Amino acid sequence: MTFLDTNSFQIHNELNDEINILEKKKQALIEETRKDKELIDKLRNIDSLEHFARENYNLKKENEEIFIIEYEEND
Repeated sequence: MTFLDTNSFQIHNELNDEINILEKKKQALIEETRKDKELIDKLRNIDSLEHFARENYNLKKENEEIFIIEYEEND
């Protein structure tokens, strides 16, 4: 004998939807963590660290000139 209550069915569906949303967030965070670990591994190499600093923080060596060339995107 089975009792189906409309409220329990609705609650069950809402909980399943919430589980699906949380699973997607979990996968996104796992991917972000993987990318961060890759970046950390790359930055352990001094050449990669210098490259990262130059690109992201516009750092330069003494007596060095840097020219930033930006291209327009044609959509």
